[in-house]
Amino acid sequence: MTRVASPVDQDVRTRWWALPRVVDPRVVVLAWASFVVEVVLIGTGGLVRLTASGLGCPTWPRCTADSLVSTPEMGVHGIIEFGNRLLTFVLVVVAIAMFLAVVRMRRTRPELFWLAFAQGAAIPVQAVIGGLSVLTNLNPYVVGLHFVVSMALTAITATLVHRAMNGPRLARRLVPNWYVGVVRGTIAATAVTVLLGILTTGSGPHAGADEAVDGGRLHRTGLDPAVLQHVHAVPAYVLFALTLVLVVGAVRLQLSSKWALLLLVVEFVQIAVGLTQARTALPVGLVGTHMVLAGLLVGAVTVVTLSTRATAGRSATRQPVSR
Repeated sequence: MTRVASPVDQDVRTRWWALPRVVDPRVVVLAWASFVVEVVLIGTGGLVRLTASGLGCPTWPRCTADSLVSTPEMGVHGIIEFGNRLLTFVLVVVAIAMFLAVVRMRRTRPELFWLAFAQGAAIPVQAVIGGLSVLTNLNPYVVGLHFVVSMALTAITATLVHRAMNGPRLARRLVPNWYVGVVRGTIAATAVTVLLGILTTGSGPHAGADEAVDGGRLHRTGLDPAVLQHVHAVPAYVLFALTLVLVVGAVRLQLSSKWALLLLVVEFVQIAVGLTQARTALPVGLVGTHMVLAGLLVGAVTVVTLSTRATAGRSATRQPVSR
């Protein structure tokens, strides 16, 4: 016998499919999905580069001049490169769902609306830069710009998660001015560390092209990777020292130290992986892990920064005025 849906069941289904007017679990889940997909894309982009599959699809937006998809003749490099392109569509679906989830809150929670909009707007920009990296035969600076945009998207989606879970920010600071200064120094050290890391990778053996495909021209910056490794380490150690100050300062001030501690753990692992890969001839597994950790690093720094101000709570329905 067919069960007739009760009015309560129908109401639940209607509310589930209706676009949210307030932040509910669907919004939080989609915010987390946005962040996770961005980090996964960093990993798959690293896989493309580390397996020398950057020109697995030798043109763009098609994979070849005659095919939208990879062909058997292109081998594993074509599969890896085309697979990374396909994952972008997953990000598009998540970004559209995220935008629809907050579109009815554009007046009550404008920060969520604009963050979701920024995520969606950055995707075609990222796709075009990725295409240009192929069309320019993996110019290391174009490839580096591709990674920079990925880091920016990681920061945007980390902010989206924080705002969805904690609400819009208030004017009230939770930390003294000197602590804010250390946080700003941490941001600067993170930016320099990531940029120098991009230059270091672009100068080493993992430029992303297969010699058989690229005619033997592995495009690199021309800079000395051995020197850049040491230069890259300097801001990384500065960042670690500043984070120690944040952790100790939070404990002394009796503030929540969980995000600073999380940042410290990410940095510790990142430094350990970086030192190991430098001493073991840059194995692709460790280099890929190092790239993914860079995304987690940016996400953690973003949350540490956002946590210096009070928030209105997830149920807040209007943006408080902030100074």
